[in-house]
Amino acid sequence: MTHLAPISGNEPRYALSPASTSLTPLFSPSKPQPLTDNFSRQLTYLRLSITDFCNFRCEYCLPDGYQGKPPEGELTVAEIATLVRGFAQVGTVKVRITGGEPSIRRDVVDIIKTIKQTPGIETVAMTSNGYKLGKHLASWQAAGLNQINISMDSFDAKVFHKMTGFDMLPQLLSDMDTLLETTDIKLKINSILMAETAYENLINAIDYVKQRPVTYRFIEFMQTSDNSELFFAQHAQSDMISHYLLQQGWQPHARGSAGGPAIEYSHADYLGRIGIIAPYAAHFCDSCNRLRVSSQGKVHLCLFDQGNYDIREHLRADDVAGLVKSLHSFMPIKPEHHYLHEANSGMMSNLSLIGG
Repeated sequence: MTHLAPISGNEPRYALSPASTSLTPLFSPSKPQPLTDNFSRQLTYLRLSITDFCNFRCEYCLPDGYQGKPPEGELTVAEIATLVRGFAQVGTVKVRITGGEPSIRRDVVDIIKTIKQTPGIETVAMTSNGYKLGKHLASWQAAGLNQINISMDSFDAKVFHKMTGFDMLPQLLSDMDTLLETTDIKLKINSILMAETAYENLINAIDYVKQRPVTYRFIEFMQTSDNSELFFAQHAQSDMISHYLLQQGWQPHARGSAGGPAIEYSHADYLGRIGIIAPYAAHFCDSCNRLRVSSQGKVHLCLFDQGNYDIREHLRADDVAGLVKSLHSFMPIKPEHHYLHEANSGMMSNLSLIGG
C-alpha cells in the first residue's frame, strides 16, 4: 500500500498516477495551480486563527474560561504576510481572521491591512465576540475589513450574560447598529442552536432582520471532547428552523463559491436573512472550500481532523515557493468528510483552538 505523507521542504510533490505506478507532478513549479483536493473541491477560503485566547466563557466552548495565558509564538504580521501570499498564489480569494477572540491582539489592524493588500485576496472577514467592536470599528473599517461575524447567542440580556460571562448585550446591539449606520462592512451574527433557546431566538432574529440588512445564522451545536454532557442535553436539529421559515414564505439561496457553508433564507418583506449551518446534515462536506491555519502555523485540513501539519518553517523564512509546494502536498490527504456522526471530533477539544 502506498502512502503519501505531508512533508515540509523544497522537494517536488508527486502523486501516483491512476493509470500506472509512475509518479506524476501535482503541479507545475513555474505556475502554481489552484488547490484542488481528491474530491474535485477547489479550496478558495482560508480561515486563519491569530490567537486561541478568548476572554468570554461561553458554556458550549470554554465554560471555565481560557486556562492560563495565551501561548508564546503566535504568528507574526510578517509570517502572516508570507502565509497569505502563498495561499493567494494557489487560488485563495477570501481570508477570515478567527481566534479565540482575534480582537485581543493589539496588531489586529496591521493583520487586516496586510491581508487586504495582498494581490488576489478579494475579501477579508473576521469572526469576533464583539467585545471591542465599538472601540475599534473605525480602525477596522480603515484597514479594509469587508465582513464581520459577531457571535451572539441570545437577544435576552440575562441569557447572554449567563452564556458568556459578560453583561454587555445592550452595548453590543448598539455597536452593531453603529456599524450598519456608519460603515460598509457586511454584518452577520452567529448563534449556536441550543434546544432551550432555539424558538425564542428564531422569533427574535426574524424581528431583528426586518429592517436590518443582516444575516442571523443558526449553527448546529457540534460535539467536542470537552462538551459532551451539554451536547446531549442541548443539541437541536436545524430542521425545525428550516421548516418554520419555509412555512412562513422564506426562500433558500445557494451559497457562493467562496462563501461559507450556510444556507441563507430571504423573504420579500425583510431586509435581512436567516441562515443555517448544519454540519450534521447529509452531504454537508461535499462543497467544502476551506483550509484552516492555527495561530502557531499549523494547517488543519478539516475542523475535526485527526492531525495537523506544521508550515512554520516556510513562514519564518519568507519561503512562499516552499509553502505552495507543501499546500499542494496536503491535497491527496484532505478528508472527504468529518466523523461527527460517530461522536468523533478528532483532535478538537474545544472550538477556540482554531476558530470553528
